[in-house]
Amino acid sequence: MTPGSNIALSTARVTVDVAAPVRLDVSGLLLTADGKVRSDDDFIFYNQPQGPGVTYRSGGGTAPDAITVDTAAVPPGIEKIVVTASPDAAGQTFQGIEPTATIRNADDNSVLATFTPPQLGTETALVVVEVYLRNGAWKARAVGQGYANGLAGIATDFGVTVEEPAPAPAAPPMAPPQPMTQSMTQPSTVPPPPTAPPTVPAAPAPGAGKINLDKGRVSLQKNQTVSLVKGGSPLLSQVQMGLGWEPAFRGKNIDLDASVIAYGPQRNHIDSCYFGKLSILNGAVKHSGDNLTGEGGGDDEVIMVDLGRLPQEVTGLVFTVNSFSGQKFTEVAKAYCRLMDAATGEELVRFDLTNAEPQTGVLMAKLVRQYSGEWDMTAMGDFVKARTVRNMVKPAAEAL
Repeated sequence: MTPGSNIALSTARVTVDVAAPVRLDVSGLLLTADGKVRSDDDFIFYNQPQGPGVTYRSGGGTAPDAITVDTAAVPPGIEKIVVTASPDAAGQTFQGIEPTATIRNADDNSVLATFTPPQLGTETALVVVEVYLRNGAWKARAVGQGYANGLAGIATDFGVTVEEPAPAPAAPPMAPPQPMTQSMTQPSTVPPPPTAPPTVPAAPAPGAGKINLDKGRVSLQKNQTVSLVKGGSPLLSQVQMGLGWEPAFRGKNIDLDASVIAYGPQRNHIDSCYFGKLSILNGAVKHSGDNLTGEGGGDDEVIMVDLGRLPQEVTGLVFTVNSFSGQKFTEVAKAYCRLMDAATGEELVRFDLTNAEPQTGVLMAKLVRQYSGEWDMTAMGDFVKARTVRNMVKPAAEAL
């Protein structure tokens, strides 16, 4: 497709994914005839993945993020769904990055059309394509409209107000963003923002908090990500994930079990490494064995991961802890996980789990392979009801 061109949709359910050499955040907005969202429920993105007739799917850094539109389920009054993209890294532009949108039949994944916006430069966000209703039929149009002020600029242009964490006192209202790259034909007409636009909860800026290992050990907070890069090079060597815990004050011994679950690019379960299966993926992932009490200092269970030996089909690892004895994590103290360089014993990353919930399972952290081949580690700390690793497979896949 070329900017402004359109196709008739031959299926009621379409998926639009946007791929690039770097990780992109993809979003969708449901618009009425006046080019505005009705409320915050019409802004579909990574922190709000489901809306009426529209869903967001994360690629987890190993596949493109995607928006799926079920035109039969789109509410009356919604005439257009715009699909947007912005680089995940804070402040990064599309200069030198050539994103490609692929429109697919969501039922059989067949390709209906592709579109690569031309001549991109200082844009930090794009309206890539739109799915729209015309004379009772649904179509898709290539747009390629760029913005210099990121996803917040797009959201504002379509009537959404993104709350800033700490707005400056008496700051003037945000002016509507000026499009930098218009589609060549049939451009979308966007009226000025309404007087009282709906408000969506503040979301972390894409890529905010992502750091590397150049400055030494990193202490992560929940949902923060560290890129396993040191000195500009990916850390393709053996690493150890150590997990530790102690019984709560005056509590009984607790049998927690550490595991790692391996997934493929479609979040498909490949294998699980735990106390009952101490080695998987031809020895690329190994478990130290079961600790039945949690007593004593240091790591209670250790999982060794040879990043360089992991098969290419493995694109995500989720590290979990289960309370096999059925006690809740509110009865556990000092739960943590840490990533170490297996060769030197140097601690690279630490995540201390706090504010425990009365559940029997927790997703501690995940490692995700990026397009570039490097790995990112994200602290999770998400509690689930699960006493065994088998029951962790589904919630862990959903968290990738």
